[in-house]
Amino acid sequence: MNRISMTRALLGGVGLSLMALSPALAQTKITFFYPVQVGGPLTAVVDGYVTEFEAKNPDIDVEAIYSGSYTDTTTRALTAARSGTPPTVAVLLATDIYTLIDSGFVEPIDTWIKTDEDRAWVDGFMPAYLASANVEGHLWAAPFQRSTAVMYYNKEAYVAAGLDPESPPKTWDDLVAHGKALTVRDASGAVTQWGIGIPGSSNAVHWLFGALVAQNKGKLSSEDGLHTFFDTPEVIEALQFFVDLSARHGIHPQGVQEWGTTPSDFMERRLAIAWTTTGNLTNIRANATFDFGVAAYPGNPEPASVLGGGNLYIFEGASDEQKAAAFAFIKFLTSDEVLADWGIKTGYVAPRDGSWETQAMKDYVAKVPQAEVARRQIAVSVPEISTYEGQRVNEVLNAAIQSALTGKATPEEAMKAAQAEAERILTPYRK
Repeated sequence: MNRISMTRALLGGVGLSLMALSPALAQTKITFFYPVQVGGPLTAVVDGYVTEFEAKNPDIDVEAIYSGSYTDTTTRALTAARSGTPPTVAVLLATDIYTLIDSGFVEPIDTWIKTDEDRAWVDGFMPAYLASANVEGHLWAAPFQRSTAVMYYNKEAYVAAGLDPESPPKTWDDLVAHGKALTVRDASGAVTQWGIGIPGSSNAVHWLFGALVAQNKGKLSSEDGLHTFFDTPEVIEALQFFVDLSARHGIHPQGVQEWGTTPSDFMERRLAIAWTTTGNLTNIRANATFDFGVAAYPGNPEPASVLGGGNLYIFEGASDEQKAAAFAFIKFLTSDEVLADWGIKTGYVAPRDGSWETQAMKDYVAKVPQAEVARRQIAVSVPEISTYEGQRVNEVLNAAIQSALTGKATPEEAMKAAQAEAERILTPYRK
């Protein structure tokens, strides 16, 4: 080794030593926006992952910022980006992808996919979940806390109603029949237990309604995010069935069932059947005082559910070092082992086949077979509604559904008005 090389080596070694002694000088700081919406101690779990990642990557400092619902988090992230202080990485809805791309504030994840290891990491995701992150030939996000909507049912209530607790409804007709048997009234005629509850609140109804539409062989939006189909017969019929659960059959709470209270309504026996996310499984397991089942959704006649949840996005505006650190953090969070652990601790569906092959997940499924229901249902699940101006379009759809649920409009009137407004919003994007 010549003198120049030796000097560089020595100075390099000194530099590394100084960096080790003064980590603050070497650290790359990134901010991580995470939406806290589903019940359960999620912040403690996320904090644990941040701590583990920082221990393995002492040159990266991750600041986790907990920012409310998905809608709150998207609004906060875009507001921060417009003010010049965007998050480096954020968990946002998979369905917000068109809005995020149109904003110009997110960078394709595939910008950072450079090695065979990176490509193998991408290939490990389930295609159904990866599809929602692929737009116009680019991979814009990485699946993280993904889910399908599933049906929780009280097995003790089934037995009390004379129903087989191992045979949840398979069709809409079954759902109505079971709901009538499960609805309980006191001596005055007041309902003490409703047969079924499907959340109709603004932060969830478009998602769960999408499952009803899919069960009726319809769809809410096109794959390119440019069209909606709210006024088609399949969609109107699905909304009519939703309304009829209360108005005609008397097995569902009147008006709007709230997303946030649905798990507690189920656990406190006000609902015998509840439609909600797999992300509530751990919460319900920990707090339900009765034996319960988890089942795939029924169909009309074929079963169907809808994929949901959030992906990890990298934001523009950060330095290359910060983006590289964000990509490293994303790969850590979406490793087979971490996603398996995340699924076990939260109930979300690990979107990697390799996660389900880990010993931890195998042991968990053996103990909690309900967790396998969501994975099996992926094969008959459809993507959630996703369009440009996604929040505005969803608000239009949600308001229309709620107007029908509360009797302010017929399903046909509500959906035709919603389609007209969605057309007005989306037409400029088709030019």
